[in-house]
Amino acid sequence: MFHHISEVLSDNFIGKEVALRGWIYRKRRMGKIIFVVLRDSSDIIQCVIEKKKIGNEKFKELDKVGVESSLEINGVIRKEERAPTGYEVDVKDINIIGPSYLFPITKDKSDEFLLDNRHLWLRSREMNAILKIRHTVFGAIHEFFRENGYYEVQGPIFVTGAVEGGSTLFEVPYFGKKAYLSQSAQFYLETFIFSLERVYTIAPSFRAEKSRTRRHLTEYWHAEGEVAWYHNEDMMRDEEELIMHIVQKVLEEREKELKFLNRDLEILKNLEKPFIRMKYEELIEFAQENGINIEYGDDLGADEETAITKKFDKPIFVTHYPIEIKPFYHRPDPDNPKVVLCHDLLAPEGYGEIIGGGERIYKLDVLLRRMEEEGLNPEDYYWYVDLRKYGSIPHSGFGLGVDRLVWWLAGLSHIKYAIPYPRTIRRTKP
Repeated sequence: MFHHISEVLSDNFIGKEVALRGWIYRKRRMGKIIFVVLRDSSDIIQCVIEKKKIGNEKFKELDKVGVESSLEINGVIRKEERAPTGYEVDVKDINIIGPSYLFPITKDKSDEFLLDNRHLWLRSREMNAILKIRHTVFGAIHEFFRENGYYEVQGPIFVTGAVEGGSTLFEVPYFGKKAYLSQSAQFYLETFIFSLERVYTIAPSFRAEKSRTRRHLTEYWHAEGEVAWYHNEDMMRDEEELIMHIVQKVLEEREKELKFLNRDLEILKNLEKPFIRMKYEELIEFAQENGINIEYGDDLGADEETAITKKFDKPIFVTHYPIEIKPFYHRPDPDNPKVVLCHDLLAPEGYGEIIGGGERIYKLDVLLRRMEEEGLNPEDYYWYVDLRKYGSIPHSGFGLGVDRLVWWLAGLSHIKYAIPYPRTIRRTKP
């Protein structure tokens, strides 16, 4: 029976013979001994391989192969404080399964080279840690929604209208008609609430934004929720609970990976509700008082969000944006129609927006007026307008950028490290 490496890194296995399999992470020879650091999905362990124990032919074969060769080994576990993980294997036998002779990735390779070879770089310990954190984040999102009465639904990827503005649509040929890749499942989620009331989806979204910032992708993973009868504050409460749930799960299951990535854990461990709440106009005043060049009526860009959120150690809900800088579907505030009942959730430490959401317009006349003000043809959104004709209700929703959340939780320098195969304006492969 083969063990995962993490299972045998224990005093309970000292003196016991084990079978392991994995890939060569490091290798060096000292005379008639070869030291191999073996890795698998769980961890690494040093293996000491003596020529006299495995035979001349196997020793010569092992000496020839390079890093990332796949092996099966049998040996006895012993304590060794100088080894990378405190234990090592005294190897009795070895089988080379898949040799690797000139693995192209070395320590001095550039970022672009690593992106070109992402299919190989996924094997690195850094990516291993990030992928495990992503796994926990996705699982925690599903867990939260299902435990709180949300039903999982799916919307289409090919769509005919914009949710977040026509300038960022990817047009695709569709049998002689115009179609686009979905920017968001929001409009379709709104159709489901009249049946299921609470719904969510996790799916890719696409934005043709010509941005070269450290937080933009053209294809990203979107966790979106929509709830009947909810107002803006209700939605923010659920989002707050969702983020807390994800953070707690990541700390419970992935502290080892966070530490490997040199993530400062204190901000995550000290995170508590309620998150900071500021109206847009209050945020603008705060920014100006702190020397950040922004005026009322400006949308928050990447630079402004970075500068502002570096001043905070917990997430910030920014609410009540001016109506001019938010999409047509946000409900105007009845007490001040110049602003809308919306919110963005900004991650601290300079990371910026991870959630956008708010209350949707549910009255037909208000929706048609806003569409006219924005120069939109209601016929292009006929089915969305229909929702306001037949039993419309107050409702709210949000979209969480999952890759941005992973980026923040893992403390990474760029969002391209937070996703296995990043797609940007310059990259569509591998």
